[in-house]
Parts: sequence; structure tokens; C-alpha cells
Amino acid sequence: MIFVGEGALLRRAVTHAATRGHPVDLVCSADPLDAAAAGAPHLAGADVNAHAATLAGACTDGIVWSLNNRQIFREPLLRADGLRIVNIHNGLLPRHRGLPSVAVLFAVLHGDTEYGATAHEVDAGIDTGPVLAEHRFPVGPEDRYHQVMLRGIRACQALFEQILPAVTAGTAQPVTTAAGPSAYYGLRALDRLDAYRDHPAYPRATDLGPFTAHAPEVARALSRPPSPGPPRRR
Repeated sequence: MIFVGEGALLRRAVTHAATRGHPVDLVCSADPLDAAAAGAPHLAGADVNAHAATLAGACTDGIVWSLNNRQIFREPLLRADGLRIVNIHNGLLPRHRGLPSVAVLFAVLHGDTEYGATAHEVDAGIDTGPVLAEHRFPVGPEDRYHQVMLRGIRACQALFEQILPAVTAGTAQPVTTAAGPSAYYGLRALDRLDAYRDHPAYPRATDLGPFTAHAPEVARALSRPPSPGPPRRR
């Protein structure tokens, strides 16, 4: 199997798979240390799609895992023979598509009472492939951004460990979810923050805590002075 992504979540997943005896054929990330725990080859590249032939040739079981991965899979990787790409997404799909750093902020602003992680197959859309499993947890009325984000990361790790056996055995199948209407949270969603500055949940939703360094685009948006415009939401 091949892993694509970055950070501690990716590294823990690689380590878990290796200690369970699964073949880790290649790790695609910015840091070579992500592959060290599994003694696996490492590939550093800004665009994993440019290395489709390498991935297809290296993968011995046909499974590609995407964890904490901001790259978008495209052709020809999506149609590479024998590859099944599974993404572990920080958020409930289709309600929290896009960047988790942005989705968590709006989940708190919108008063979502649940958040979680979703395992889904990757298709040509963004977080639109068939859902294989999810791991939900409640969001309380006093919960802050950094608390929800941390629980989301932990849910991603738990979900990966939960679904790993079924994916490797080829028995993981699409399931029906009840995550609500589809919504997408990319960087452009941050342009809407001015409308929420007087919202009662704004202080909680923007309390990045230790994730300030890991969500620089959100931190920059929050540091911008309010822009003139229509009346704000309350």
C-alpha cells in the first residue's frame, strides 16, 4: 500500500499499518521521516499526479491511502489500473467537504452538534466519492475550534485503524450516511467571515489555540481588519 499526505496523522497511520504486517510500498510526503518507521521508500513531490506511473508500479496490493493530504488526485492517477484510493477526511461528508481547517470553523459557527471523520473512495470530485465508513462525535455548545479540530484528528486515526482490515481484505463497501446537505469549505469561504464577526459563536469558532500554526490561511483571514459591506449576521 501507498500513503500520501503529511504530518503526524500520516506518520501514525504508516506506523500502524507497518506494525500490523501490511506492506508499505511507498510514502509520498514532504518529510522523509514519514517513511522511516516503516522502513519504506519515500517520494517527495509537489504533485503526486505527476508520479502516477511510479505509484502504479510500486503498489503491491492496489491500495493508496490519503491522510491529511491537501493534494487533489487527478488523471492519470485516478484511472491507473489496479489502484483504489481511499481518503480519510477530517469532517462528516458531504456536510464538511473541503479544507478541515475551514470546515471546523463554520461547523462551530453554524451550531453543528456533530462532527467526525469519514473514509471514502476518491473520485474526480473533491470529497465526493462513495463513503465507506465514518466516526462521529458530539460537538457541545461551549466547544471551541481547537477542541473540535483535535477530536477530528483523533477520529481520523481511529477510523483509519478501524477500516484498515476491511479495505485490505477488499470487503469495505459504500454505506449510507445521514450527514445532512452537501457543503464545501475552501479558502473562498473565509471571505464570508466578516458577516459573522458579531455572531455569538464567533469567539469559540475562531479560537485556533495550538492549531494557529497549522492553519495559517485561517489565521491570516482572522487577522484582517473588517471590510465595509452589508450588515453582519447576528
